Amino acid sequence: MKEAMRRLRNYGIFVSMLAVALLGSYQYLSGYTTVSNNVNGKEMPICSVETKEKKVALTFESAWGDEDIARILEILKKQEVRATFFLTGEWVEKYPEGVKAIRDAGHDIGNHSESHRSMGSLNEEEQKEEIMSVHRKVEELTGVRMDLFRLPYDNYDDTVIRNLQSCGYYPIQWSVNSLDWKEYGVENIIETVLGCKDLKNGAIILLHNGAKYTADALDGLLTELEKKGYEMVPVSELIYKKGYYLDAAGRQLKKKQRR
Repeated sequence: MKEAMRRLRNYGIFVSMLAVALLGSYQYLSGYTTVSNNVNGKEMPICSVETKEKKVALTFESAWGDEDIARILEILKKQEVRATFFLTGEWVEKYPEGVKAIRDAGHDIGNHSESHRSMGSLNEEEQKEEIMSVHRKVEELTGVRMDLFRLPYDNYDDTVIRNLQSCGYYPIQWSVNSLDWKEYGVENIIETVLGCKDLKNGAIILLHNGAKYTADALDGLLTELEKKGYEMVPVSELIYKKGYYLDAAGRQLKKKQRR
């Protein structure tokens, strides 16, 4: 009898520990559908999407100036492409008309933190303020309630990802880095993107407005991507919002439906 009771007690402890682990790894973002950003015990952002459709997402980080934003929007309009712009709170304050122009053109507006600080170096309350301060600014200015977050400096840990999810955000990074911020020139930007081994269905491409050659390279880059058969869509139309899990590279996969 004592041995049976001991085993039952140990089993109860095991079940409790398992429940805690699962609650830490799964977030209930909508309805009753579970999603997991936990890969081998580590919380991950979404870097790309597994899809049979030949679609990629073009993303811009807006943390610097606005001198090229009108031209970027003009090129996107001409090419009939909608993109995703991740804005810092400081950029929103300095360039409210640019924010409205992005919204009016039908592009995604995403959150890039209030002040572009390294999120992993902040405590939980500071992280949430970096997330929600710009959230409030954009909603007040445009009526848009953002739910996509780009982590500055690609810096994150488990706490950061869980804080983002608790604030209603999907953490979005990238799989193709244009390296446009290095200012190596127009051709280098185009070649870097087109030559990337991770340029495939579901790729998320990183660009910056305010970088020296990005606007100059954009028209040619869009043309070449179209030649390769890619349709460019906003991140909100590329990712799965529920019923997904991630692999070790941060690639988002759709959960198979039970029959």
